[in-house]
Parts: sequence; C-alpha cells; structure tokens
Amino acid sequence: MPTREERAETTRAQLLDIAAELFASRGYAEVGTEDVVRQAGLTRGALYHHFADKRELFAAVHERVEQELVAAIGERMAAARDTATPVELLIIGMRAFLDACVRPAVLRISLLDGPTVLGWARWREVGERYGLGLVIGGLEFAMQAGELRRQDVRPLAHLLLAALSEAAQLIAHAEHPEQARAEVEPAMLALVNGLRP
Repeated sequence: MPTREERAETTRAQLLDIAAELFASRGYAEVGTEDVVRQAGLTRGALYHHFADKRELFAAVHERVEQELVAAIGERMAAARDTATPVELLIIGMRAFLDACVRPAVLRISLLDGPTVLGWARWREVGERYGLGLVIGGLEFAMQAGELRRQDVRPLAHLLLAALSEAAQLIAHAEHPEQARAEVEPAMLALVNGLRP
C-alpha cells in the first residue's frame, strides 16, 4: 500500500505529465487548469494542493523540461567521452542542445512561453541553473587538455550560454525551425573554434 507521500508524488507527477503534454501542444495561453485536471482524472483541489496556480504549474513543467534537456545533453556527451576530444565533446553538447530546440516541449515551453510566462529574470535563472554548470565543465575540460586558450572560464561560459540562448530564440521564432537550426550551427561552431589556441 503506497504511503500518503508516495500517492502525493504520483499525483504531482501525473499533473506535470499532462500539463507538459498540453503546454507543448497548445501553448500556455490555450490551456486551462480545468483541461489539466479533466485529462488527468483529478480534481481542481488536487492541482491546487501541489501548485498555487497555473503559472506555478507551468514553472514546474518548465523546470522539469530543463532538467530533462540537460540530462539528455549530458548523456550524449558521456556516450562519446571515450572517442571524442574535449572540444568535440563541447560541440556534441552544443549540437544536442540545438537539436532539442526543435522538439515541441523545448520549443513551446522553454523557448516561446517560458520567458513570457515566467518573466525574463526567472526564466534566465532556471536556464543558468541547469545549463551553466554543463558549459563550465565542458570549457574547463577543453582548457585543461590545451584545446582551448586558458582564460577565466565563468564569464566565457556565461557568454557561450548567452549565444546558445540567442540561437535557440532564433530557432523558436523562425518560420521553419529545422532550417533555422541548421543555419545557426555554423555560427556557433565558429565561436567555439575561435577559442582554440
């Protein structure tokens, strides 16, 4: 028999799953809390037990999308760690991020609705919390291997993350996101290659 805490966590996860699906397919403005609870087969009370309002539900969904994105990028980099150079690993991570930008959940939730619904400062803080460490780690690894010029890694990581964020916005707001994704990659590669000794 599941404990009360386990049942509550199951309910919360169910709400997040349904909300993520609806926010990704219809967008924040077109989804009401009643849509979420109806599709989940739960009551509004169950939703409000876990989330103060629709915006906080969205914030939790956005955070989960960011966690999953960073985990997927990390997995792609880890899979190539034995055969790729440190700079190649950095580029693999960058390409994994750009590939994710055309996925509906990332495109709609993180890139289009996230800045508007959460506000720029909160949206940026979540992105930095999950992405900045990965970028710092990749840059430090490449610098230690002598593949990138040694410099203060933290400001460089912020600037590279900002460039990736802007590339993501170009993709998200393009009429043809897949085409935009292909167009931004050479510019991002040029930035990384410009850091070589």
